[in-house]
Amino acid sequence: MCLAIPGKIVELVDGQSEVGVVEVAGVRRKVQLGLLSEDMPIKGDWVLIHVGFALSKISEFDADEQMRLLSMLGEIDQAMEEVRGYGADVLGRESSDNHESRSRPN
Repeated sequence: MCLAIPGKIVELVDGQSEVGVVEVAGVRRKVQLGLLSEDMPIKGDWVLIHVGFALSKISEFDADEQMRLLSMLGEIDQAMEEVRGYGADVLGRESSDNHESRSRPN
C-alpha cells in the first residue's frame, strides 16, 4: 500500500532551497520540497510526505486526522517505517525511539 504521512517542517536546509527537515512523531528527516515550488512551505507548515517528497501542504487539523486514520487502519507502523527509511536523521545518527530503522543515503 502506498502511504502518505503528515510531517511538520521544522527547518529549511541552508544552501538547498528545495530541502526541508520534517518531524513525524518525534522522527526528523530531510525531505524534498521541489514539488511544492509554486507554494513553497515555510518553517511551521504541515506537509503530506511520501518516499522523501512533500506532496502537498495540509493544515494541522488535517495532519492530526491523517495520523488518527492511519492508526485506526493499523497502518501507522508501516508509515513510520517509511519515514525511518528516508535515511539518517538530521543529527547524523538513527533516532532513539527504540525501533530498528533502515539507513539509506540521502
